[in-house]
Amino acid sequence: MARMKFICDAERCIECNGCVTACKNEHEVPWGVNRRRVVTLNDGVPGEKSISVACMHCSDAPCMAVCPVNCFYRTEEGVVLHDKDVCIGCGYCSYACPFGAPQFPSSGTFGVRGKMDKCTFCAGGPETHGSQAEFEKYGRNRLAEGKLPACAEMCSTKALLAGDGDVVADIFRNRVVQRGKGAEVWGWGTAYGSQQAGQPAGGKS
Repeated sequence: MARMKFICDAERCIECNGCVTACKNEHEVPWGVNRRRVVTLNDGVPGEKSISVACMHCSDAPCMAVCPVNCFYRTEEGVVLHDKDVCIGCGYCSYACPFGAPQFPSSGTFGVRGKMDKCTFCAGGPETHGSQAEFEKYGRNRLAEGKLPACAEMCSTKALLAGDGDVVADIFRNRVVQRGKGAEVWGWGTAYGSQQAGQPAGGKS
């Protein structure tokens, strides 16, 4: 079984926010929530880098460890999902996540809290056969259709890669060999562990 992972190649990201728009459009994500966002480091100075950030679906997910009602679960493909019917909106997962993935949807002037929302790797929710109610809570299940996450498919420079961890790691490794730089993968070591199979050579968080 493939182990699904994300890689963002900071050498290719141009901060176009196409991945953010694709995610919002595909899943009709509620106002106030961005399941994916683009962060730019050292903005406006030589050497600035942009990175597309979302849930990394960690091998040892901190959100799962701290949730008091165990609403988080991991699929056979390694995708970390959560059951909104079980979630109590305590926000512990938001504090625990090193990537800031779980978010409160905000509505109204003072941002009324509700159930947590996060990237689903376009894998939908807990229902086997997605209903309209399932779509409204989690979005479309593209993995069940044999497709990759919309954010990665819409990336114009292919900076954002998603899919089988071994495959995306090989793609990134070949890029590093060809251009001779950029061996560090942002977030890889934090999310998947430095000794996990398929890590790009020299990959660190």
